[in-house]
Amino acid sequence: MAQATFSVRMEENLKNQFEYLCDMFGMNMSTAINVFARAVVRERRIPFEITEGKSDNTTDKAMLAMKRIREKAAKDGISDMSLDEINAEIEKTRKGE
Repeated sequence: MAQATFSVRMEENLKNQFEYLCDMFGMNMSTAINVFARAVVRERRIPFEITEGKSDNTTDKAMLAMKRIREKAAKDGISDMSLDEINAEIEKTRKGE
């Protein structure tokens, strides 16, 4: 099947949150948008209720902070540390090593 490019503009913070959640779900943003589009076409409606909601700014900031931590860990080559290795590093830091 032929592919087409679809470009979307959104607030940077929203994009970062969406990208983080997609990653947590094991997919990229393009796949998530395709899943949404298929559901709209299949059901011939928006597959969820759209309501006015309040943003939890604390949650937004925490999610973005976790994304940055994960990116830095990957960059530094430590994203695959075991829990024991992490605890050992914490213990070294507490001892001032």
